[in-house]
Amino acid sequence: MLISWIILSIYLSMLGLLTLYGLHRMFLLRSLRRPQAKSTQWKWESAPLVTVQLPLYNEAAVVTRLIDAVARLDWPTAHLQIQVLDDSTDATSALALRAAEDWRKKGLDIQVIRRSSRTGYKAGALAHGLTMARGEFIAIFDADFVPEPDFLHQLMPSFSEDVGMVQARWGHLNRHQGLLTRLQAMLLDGHFVIEHAARHHAGHFFNFNGTAGIWRRACIDDAGGWAHDTITEDLDLSYRAQLKGWRFVFRSDVVVPAEIPRDMPAFLTQQHRWAKGGVQTARKLLGQVLRAEQPAGVKLEATVHLTSPIGYPLMVLLAVLLPPTIAARSALGLHDLQLIDLLVVLSTTGSMALFFGTALTRQGRPLLPHIWEIPLTMALGAGMAISQGLAVLEGLTNDDVTFVRTPKHGSQGPMITRGGDTRPLATMLTICLALYYAAAIPWAIREAHWGSLPFMLLFAVGFWGVVLGLLPELRLGPAEARTETGQAPATK
Repeated sequence: MLISWIILSIYLSMLGLLTLYGLHRMFLLRSLRRPQAKSTQWKWESAPLVTVQLPLYNEAAVVTRLIDAVARLDWPTAHLQIQVLDDSTDATSALALRAAEDWRKKGLDIQVIRRSSRTGYKAGALAHGLTMARGEFIAIFDADFVPEPDFLHQLMPSFSEDVGMVQARWGHLNRHQGLLTRLQAMLLDGHFVIEHAARHHAGHFFNFNGTAGIWRRACIDDAGGWAHDTITEDLDLSYRAQLKGWRFVFRSDVVVPAEIPRDMPAFLTQQHRWAKGGVQTARKLLGQVLRAEQPAGVKLEATVHLTSPIGYPLMVLLAVLLPPTIAARSALGLHDLQLIDLLVVLSTTGSMALFFGTALTRQGRPLLPHIWEIPLTMALGAGMAISQGLAVLEGLTNDDVTFVRTPKHGSQGPMITRGGDTRPLATMLTICLALYYAAAIPWAIREAHWGSLPFMLLFAVGFWGVVLGLLPELRLGPAEARTETGQAPATK
């Protein structure tokens, strides 16, 4: 009897915490509906000097496409500097040198910059490039992005004197390539179209996303420059800059398309890095945020933003406890508590459905043809909870900042047979939970626990979806996770 009460108490506590995050999503949607102050369009007497930085590491599939796209930016040649920050150990270097030389012959100031060591990974490369940068403004693009020629003309007018960074929205080159890319696009649209826009509208902190944005050089310097003591250097610098009083602008109307990871290992690798780095940044900066001379609402929103990855281990605990909780309620005769499950489904999954649905409609995309993607996107979020939960634990307990790159394929076919660096423990635990729910759902149906079934189905679909996505890697084994030249996937 005591064990049943303990299980039930822990379960209800997890539900309560997750419900708070669900209510936060509703707050973001409410903030989005508030009237936004009209942005000042800055008038430049002459085009300022812009340095474009392209940090690269083993990106042979996309390096030429990236350099060509950036070289076609519509900006006075005398006021444009391009830095190819190449730390590669494969064919990327030769391709970058060739493309840069072709554009240099056409009059562009484009340099390929290589370091003697890869200290600091991407943050180190950006900081090294800054020592040779001439620009008053610094635009940054990751290897898989393809900016339109009018990118600078679109974003530069947003730089009034107190603006330190302007971020564009990510688009998706391969959104319709498969089910996984569709669901990832939905996740990213929720982040940009809702979260970024809502925080910007409400005057709260939001972050540079590592690419497809422009910094004022003075802002980078004032905030202390790029640091590599976390693996989310973009989030870290963003918060330090805003704590210094710089204002950020999000331009939802300017979209820069990029490649979405094609397979489950690459997707989990990317998400794991973001979650772990987010927790590392929270450890580093949360105290400064709470002590800052900022409105209480700004500090509260920043706290929720920085601690949001904590929701993943809570979700894992919830998934483990849900079937035992059903048995505990039966043992205690508390069958009416199933109504709590239904209420939580409405406040958590309901708020997420509204969140993603709003992201769809705000892009002018019809809701009905895509409505089936919403529950599957929520299931994917639940399915990756093990991997993300472990990332949170790593971020809380160690200072490892090894950067595992996300493989890119480009438009000329895959250069890598398998992508990413999935963790065996996360894979094994996800398989265990998938089997756990394969047994738990028939039992819950047999016992007529209908109120708990929506939650259980969400977890089951999510865990099995991730397992099925990992099957090719499990079947091929780590020996197949190699490039076409036979080299193991590199990390940075």
